[in-house]
Formats: sequence, C-alpha cells, structure tokens
Amino acid sequence: MRRSTTTVLGLGAVFTTFTLTGCAGHAAPSDTSASASAHPGGSTAAASVPLSSAQLHQRLLNIGDLGEGYTRKPEPPRRNDDVTVIGCPALEKLGSSAATGSGLDFARKAKASFTYSGSSSSEVSEELYSDSPAKLSTGISKVFDAMLSCPSYQMASGSTAVDIGTAKSAAPNLGDEQWSQLLTFSAGGQRSVVKQTAIRDGSVLVLVSGSPGLVDTHLDKALAKAHTAR
Repeated sequence: MRRSTTTVLGLGAVFTTFTLTGCAGHAAPSDTSASASAHPGGSTAAASVPLSSAQLHQRLLNIGDLGEGYTRKPEPPRRNDDVTVIGCPALEKLGSSAATGSGLDFARKAKASFTYSGSSSSEVSEELYSDSPAKLSTGISKVFDAMLSCPSYQMASGSTAVDIGTAKSAAPNLGDEQWSQLLTFSAGGQRSVVKQTAIRDGSVLVLVSGSPGLVDTHLDKALAKAHTAR
C-alpha cells in the first residue's frame, strides 16, 4: 500500500496534539447561537483582491474575542518524522502534491490555536487564508472531498498510528460557500472528536477546527472579524 506525506487542513497539528497529550476532553460551551443566527444566503460581497498575511494575522480571533477561560496555545514544534496517510487513495494522491507542514496551498495564511479550560481541556483553532475566490473554492473543495471519500483511514508518525473516521456535517449558511465535517481520532483506547468548518467569503477562507461546541460557538465571530473594514 502506497503511503504519502500530507498535513492537509492542519491535521498534522491535530495528530501531534492527540499523540502527545492524548484525548482532549469533550466538554465545551453548549451555546450554538452563532450557528443558529447564520446569515441567510451569502454575506456582503467581499473584495476579490487577496489580503496580505499581515492583514490576516490582525483578523484572527484573540483571547479578548473568545472570552474567559481561554489561553493561547503555542504552535507545536515541527516533528522530524513524517506524518503519513494510510488507506485513503484520494488523500494519498493529494498528499503527493501538497507542501508538507504548510497546510493548504494558498497565497496568504495565518493561524491561531487556543485551549479552553472552562470545565475540562478543549481546543479550538482558526486558520485564515486569502487568495482568488476561484482558487480558494477549488482548493478547499478538493481537500474536503478527498477526506470525505474515505469513511475511515489512518495517520501514522513513526511507530504511532491513529485511526480516523470522517462524516459530513451540516454547515451554517454563511458566506459564499461552506464545508463542514466531523473527524473521530482513535488510538490506544482513547477517542477524540474534532469538527472542521470552512467558510469562503470572497477572497478570504475561514477554517475553524476543534471541539464541536467551540467551533459552533466561535465560527460566526471568526467570519465577522475576518471581514472587518479594510
């Protein structure tokens, strides 16, 4: 079976967190009003000119946006051993052309990760990308389609292997296009569920990943801040 290196949608970071710290707690705020109040239809048309990476960094959520109980999580150190995908031909094919460790291949990007300790440890991360609307749409669709084409597969690093299950999830009606999925990570008797929701609005792609409750709670505000006045 061919194995190829890939870290699409930040799964390398999720994998690292899972294998180093074990299964994170599932407790998270149950307020899903952000999704419930999703704007009908697309949002106001955004400029098609990509934002700079500096602009994207300014538009990432921060501790003040998230509220009490959150701490900024430092980026995990880059692992020397490769993360590989096993048992998903579509992802293996995609991995052969992906830049290892750099996530999605778009012109500009920014990322922030947080830990929520309101009741037990849960995490949420935000990735912002900016490029032409057509490239954003094609790129993110290709990745989500590839991941959802395999209900189960493995990610391995060194002697550690994590079983992953994927299932499509309903995405809120925000922005111009939406994608959402649930990922189940299992290893060594531990299990963790991660939700990933991506919203493209004009030339900006917002990707929020983490504990399902946290993703639902903060997605709306992440999109709003990503499109603050230029």
